[in-house]
Amino acid sequence: MIHAPEPWWLPVLLALSLFADALMSVRPPKFIRQCLDGVGFPRDWWWTLIAIKLAATAGLLVGLKYPGVGFATAVGVIAYFLSAAYAHYRARFLGYEFWINCLGMLALSVAAALPYLA
Repeated sequence: MIHAPEPWWLPVLLALSLFADALMSVRPPKFIRQCLDGVGFPRDWWWTLIAIKLAATAGLLVGLKYPGVGFATAVGVIAYFLSAAYAHYRARFLGYEFWINCLGMLALSVAAALPYLA
């Protein structure tokens, strides 16, 4: 059964991280541009990542009241970062962006999903 997350701050931390990432992605700094170009993600589609991250932020915050929504969102964010990790691997773009940003966010996503199962 899905329970309210305890500790509650893990999903909130993930939501804040995704929100900050979405805001930065509106006018991407160099490290974000290098990352997206490095994996070959088309520039015409960069806006979709902003929408996905904002939707995930909302889902994680709504999930504080409705745990099923939060857990489903956390699982979706895990799938997102697993896909990003695969894109990095496939493109052989395995610099610090992969290790710190991609895998770091994947680890935070997993950590944020676990409290729903406790």
